[in-house]
Order: sequence, then C-alpha cells, then structure tokens
Amino acid sequence: MSNTAQTQAGKRILSLLDQGSFVEIGGRVTARNTDFNLQNKELPSDGVITGYGTINESLVYVYSQDASVLGGSIGEMHAKKIVKLYDLAMKTGAPVIGLVDCAGLRIQEATDALNAFGEVYMSQVLASGAVPQITAIFGTCGGGLALVPALTDFTFMEEKTAKLFVNSPNTLDGNIISKCDTSSADFQSKEAGLVDGVGSEDDVLAQIRTLISILPSNYEDDMSYTECTDDLNRLCDGIEAGAKDAAYVLSVISDDNFFFETKKEYAKEMVTGFIRINGATIGAVANRSERFGANDAVEQEVEKFDTTLTAQGCEKAAAFVRFCDSFGIPVLTLTSVTGFKATTCQEKKIAKAAAALASAFADATVPKVNIVIGPAYGTAYNVMNSKALGADLVYAWPQASIGLMDAKAAVKIMYADEIAKGNGADVIAQRSAEYEALQNGAVSAAKRGYVDDIIEPVETRQYVAAAYELLFTKREDRPAKKHGAR
Repeated sequence: MSNTAQTQAGKRILSLLDQGSFVEIGGRVTARNTDFNLQNKELPSDGVITGYGTINESLVYVYSQDASVLGGSIGEMHAKKIVKLYDLAMKTGAPVIGLVDCAGLRIQEATDALNAFGEVYMSQVLASGAVPQITAIFGTCGGGLALVPALTDFTFMEEKTAKLFVNSPNTLDGNIISKCDTSSADFQSKEAGLVDGVGSEDDVLAQIRTLISILPSNYEDDMSYTECTDDLNRLCDGIEAGAKDAAYVLSVISDDNFFFETKKEYAKEMVTGFIRINGATIGAVANRSERFGANDAVEQEVEKFDTTLTAQGCEKAAAFVRFCDSFGIPVLTLTSVTGFKATTCQEKKIAKAAAALASAFADATVPKVNIVIGPAYGTAYNVMNSKALGADLVYAWPQASIGLMDAKAAVKIMYADEIAKGNGADVIAQRSAEYEALQNGAVSAAKRGYVDDIIEPVETRQYVAAAYELLFTKREDRPAKKHGAR
C-alpha cells in the first residue's frame, strides 16, 4: 500500500477489509491536467485510493476518497481509477464498495473531470444487477456525486459529519438548515429513504462487513451460504404475540435470530431485510403495524403504524425485491395488510408505487414464499406476493383473514337495507360472522387453493425451511423481452 493509505481514506480501507488483504491499484496515478499550474500541486493517487482485498475471505473492490488531496475532489484521473475498478469487478464478479468523502468535481479540470465522472455513472449502470454495489458516506457527497449512492444497491452514512445532497440545504427556497438539514444522515434515512444504515464510522464499516458476508458476490454466484448451527425444527414459542412487528417475527424464525434490516428508518410500516434459513440468505418483505423496543420484547411497543400500504413502503419493497431477484436471493413475505393508506398526499403516488411492487413480485423468478399472519384484504393483499402474482407457496396462520375487505365493512354494504330497518348492531354481528366463515377465513382461502396450508405459528420456521429446500432447484421462464417498462 502506498503512503497515501496512511491518510484517513487509507485507514478506512484497512478497517473495512481483512487484515493484510488490501492490494492497491494505481497508487502512482496523478492528474495529467496542467491548467492553472495543477502540475505544481502534489496530488497523491489523484485523491482516491483504489484496490482490492477480502471481507471474511470474500473478494471485494474498494475505493476511498482522500479529503486531504484538494478536498477529495474528482478530477479526470480520479474518476478513471474508479471506472477501472468497476471494469475489474465486472471481469472477476466481485462487489464494489465506495467510501465517499469528496468536495465535488475538480473545477480546474472542468470538462475533462465532467466527462470522466459521467463514465462512472455508466460503469455503475452496467454493473447494476451483475455485482453488488455499496456506498458509505463519511464526509461530503454533493451535487452530481449524490447520484452515486442512488445508483448503488445499499448506502450507509456516518451520523455526524456525513452530508448527502444534490442541492445544498442553504440554497433551497424557504429552508432553514437549523430546522431542516436536508443533507443530514437523519433526513436522508428517514425522509428521503436513500440510506440503509446510519452510525459511527466504526458502525458503518461493521454493517458493510456484515452485509458482504450474506450477499452473493455476483448474479451467478450461488455460494451465499454459511453453516447452520440452529435447529431447523426449532419451535417458535409465542411468536404470534409479536406478529404486529414483522422485524421481531423474522428474527425469531431466522437462524440464530439473525436479521439485517435495510432502510429501517424509512417507511417503517414496511420491513425489508435479510434473514438466514438453513444457512442460506433469504430476502424478507413484511408489513408492520407496531415497532418494538431495542430488546425485541413484545411488551415494549415504541411506535404504531396503520395496517396499510403507503407509496413509500411500496417503493422501498419493490426496489428490494428487484435486488433479490437480480442476485438469485429467495424472497419471503409476511403479509398483514388491510388496504392502501387514504390521504391526499398518498393519492398522488400510491397507484404507481403499488403497481411497481406488483410488477417486482410478478417479475421475480426466485423462490417466493408468502405467510399471511394477519388480515390480508383487497388489492393490497394481491400486491404483497399473493398466489395470483406467482408466489410458489402460500401459508396462513389460523388467525389470518383473507378476502376483499373486512367482514363488517362488507356486511354494511351488502345488508344496508336490513341494517336500516333496526337492530343494526345485531344484524352486523350475525352477518359478519357468516361472511367471515364463508369468505374471509383462512380455511375458506385454503379451500379455494389460494392458500397451500394453514400452519401453527409455532411451526413457522419448520415450514419456511422446508419450503425453500423444496424450491431450491426452481426454474421459471418469462416472456422474451429486453426488460419491463417499469
């Protein structure tokens, strides 16, 4: 490793990778532009350290921008080094990790820098769906550079000093940065939904190491497995008590209670993340109406949400499903949803977002399993990996309710005249029980073939493990076309 690796940029690489595994590429590269006496400036590695190494013995490529060299600004050769790294990653089928700390495009190199940076975008687009891409932001990531994390699969931010923006907060009309810092990790994770995880520098690097350990190296890699030391027949006692927080349920059924949640602060009513079943990585998408405390104690409810789909939640889940399908990662859904959120703001986007989620599930050819753990009503249920959209196996807990709408709502429409004649409460109670048995019960759905089996909650892990073992060799064709329209 060159002397530049002794800077903060280099130390981040050493902290991220396995000890002694980093090999630098292009350590002697420097700017070739001579305008504005640039040749007289010392620009080690042109402000970015690039190379490869291992994380838990898996090959990764990494670049780390050096803020001590012209603020880490991107010049022509700086960008070309990143493009070269992507070229190698595509040839060898390994993930790319970018550690960002940058003042923006180098003004002295103008169009040379601009064109070369456009080539970085091109490299990212070509790599999308071929190798995993991860960005971690430790300093400034502004302007055109903000597209880099948006083009990668996962993004992390240091909680105090990292800044992510297209337009600087103080340039936004009516914005007061002291009240709303649109560049902060808090805003980007909770409001923008661009960031998967936030924490200290050490936390961010640790999250990346964990993520790399559970992801395949490329779209053809089927080796994202680890030895399972957990009992596949382990019973999940009391799991139904925590059904309202899907993150809790997922951790209970996963090997050794492992759950890596993505975009956990954004659209929190929709849970996305990775679990392990029999040592294999599984992508999970689930509805949540409550969020428990840090200790996962069922009695420690800290937040409540509507049992509805939102535009933000649908977009979050759709992108996650497409990532899983790109890299051959099976998908599990836990469904508990009563409809779509009804507000004027949601109405602007919900149809398009829900359509994107339906498209993502329908397009996915990886093994898909759905467990209905609560109410599942209307079109909202359809788009949550239903049998109609191609779920390979659908199970339901006994307390699940599957149908067009809530039984009482249906009765009020169907028997409006009878209710109006008097004794409305009695009519609703009686007719609702009848409707529930005939149309909404899990047994009713199973009789019609929309549910493959009704399972006891305590046996959920057993059924999920058996389902993915059955589906391990799944093959499914799709119409020949260039790609979908959305």
